[in-house]
Formats: sequence, C-alpha cells, structure tokens
Amino acid sequence: MRWLEFRTGDASGIEDTEQFTAEVEVTVLFYIRWQAVHLVCTIMDQAPLPGSAGAKLKALRRRLRLTLRDVEARSRKLAAEKQNPDYVVSRGWLNNIENKSFTPSIYKIYALETIYQTPWTNIVSFYGVNVSDLGRDQALFGLPTTQLIPEASGPEEETIVVPLRSRPDLRLDKTNLLSRLVEIWGEVPFRLIQHLDPRKSVYGVIGLTDFTMWPLIRPGSIVQIDGSQRKVLPIKWENEHERPIYFIELRNEYICSWCEIREGHLLAVPYPNSRCEIRRFPYPREADIVGRVTGVAMRLVESHT
Repeated sequence: MRWLEFRTGDASGIEDTEQFTAEVEVTVLFYIRWQAVHLVCTIMDQAPLPGSAGAKLKALRRRLRLTLRDVEARSRKLAAEKQNPDYVVSRGWLNNIENKSFTPSIYKIYALETIYQTPWTNIVSFYGVNVSDLGRDQALFGLPTTQLIPEASGPEEETIVVPLRSRPDLRLDKTNLLSRLVEIWGEVPFRLIQHLDPRKSVYGVIGLTDFTMWPLIRPGSIVQIDGSQRKVLPIKWENEHERPIYFIELRNEYICSWCEIREGHLLAVPYPNSRCEIRRFPYPREADIVGRVTGVAMRLVESHT
C-alpha cells in the first residue's frame, strides 16, 4: 500500500481513475469551492489480470482514447435517449469492471458496445460467451415436438455461401470435400447447418449430377462425415435408413454410398431408386474411406420466388 497526494480543481472527485490499478479510497481533507482541494489517497497494488475481460475492455477504451469520464458522459446521454438509467456507466463502476472480476449487465453491455462502436458479441466473448456456439449448443437439446422455427427478429445473417469450386478443372457436378474448396457458389439457410461443427467433423458436398444415393441424399446436399469411422464393419441393420453410408475418396473423385468389402474390393452400393450401378474398386489401392456420413442438410425441392 502506498500514499499519493494530488490536486484537483473540482469537488466532483477524481478526474480519471484509470491510472489506478485497483480500488481507490479517497479522503477529502477540506474543500473550498473553485479552489484547490488537497486529497490523500491510498492505492492498493492489485493490477488487472492480463488477458482478463476487464483488461480487454480497458484496452478497447484506450484505443479509442476515451477516459472514464468520457464514457460516463456518453452513457448518460444514451440513458437520457433511452429514458432508462440502467444504461449509465459511471466512472467508478467502469473502473471496477476493468480492474476486477465483475460482469456487466445487459444494459451496460449495450452501452459499451454503442460507445466503443463494437458488436456486443465481441464484448460478451471477453467473458467466454461465444455466440457462434449457439446453434450447436441448441442442438444438444432437441425439441420433443415438431415446431415452426420463428423468423429472426434481428439483423443477423440468415444465409451463408457454400463453397463449391476452386479450380477450373473442378466441376460442380462432382462430389467433393468442403475443406478442399474455396470459391463461392450460392447461399444456404444458416439455421439449416448452424449445428455443424467443422472442428470435430469433415464436410462434403454431393455433386449436382451425383444421384448415387437419390432420393435418400439428393444432389447438392451437405453431408457431415465422422472421420473416426473409416472401416466397413459387419453391422446388422433393420432397414435402409440404418445402413451406414460412407464418403469415399477415389483416384480422381469422391463418391457417397453404401459400402461392402468383398475379396479385396470395395463395392460402392447405390440407393435402389437411383438407377445407378454398383461400382467396384480394388481396396485400399484405389479407394479410401474418408469416414461415415452422420448428418445431412439438403433441399427437397427448389424454392420459387
């Protein structure tokens, strides 16, 4: 603990406490309006943890060259506009947030995102809340009954572009892995695939002329692939929907189909209604199983506007 003596020309208190790294106790010795006031402060040596949420908020404020007083003044203007005092970010409150492990309320977060000109998702990410995980987290708790998904109430992006081609010799009619493609082709409703996790799975796109598993898996579908299941096991299945589907890499292409291993050959078995023929490849010399298909996102019909 150390002592610090300084002067201020305003009885409202400290001009700005950002130079202090922790809680500040202030004792006013005497006060004469419009004259100097002698203050004696005790400062506890407790710096904010590097990389903490508070430290990141402080760094964000300093990049904008805003003082604690600036932030408070702007928040009061916002609170007046909203007619809600909960939006006020006082200097003392912000100092505590930046130097301690306090969590701001939703009103304070809104005020800070407005003043700092940064998305609210950026601020909440400082506290370990990753909004991008929302879709996958929601998928953990499926609804027991069929529901109509409500329309989005905010400006969030509702579609994403699906990469389908990266080289002139890579045609749209071929089945491919998403991870190997970089150019955009079209848009897919984000809610349709927001539960997919590229960190844990591989994804493929079924070629526009690949009818191997039609209509079970239609051309243009996005499939989720579990790379840990790369062996065709003698699994007993009751019907076609339980039969494992595999994503297979050949010498010059990919295919998605049922599989059988017979006499050193891999048989790519199509869906019966597809009218495609069974294809036979020396295994594993000419065919490699990327993984088992565990999910699919696809359109049933083309939408008309």
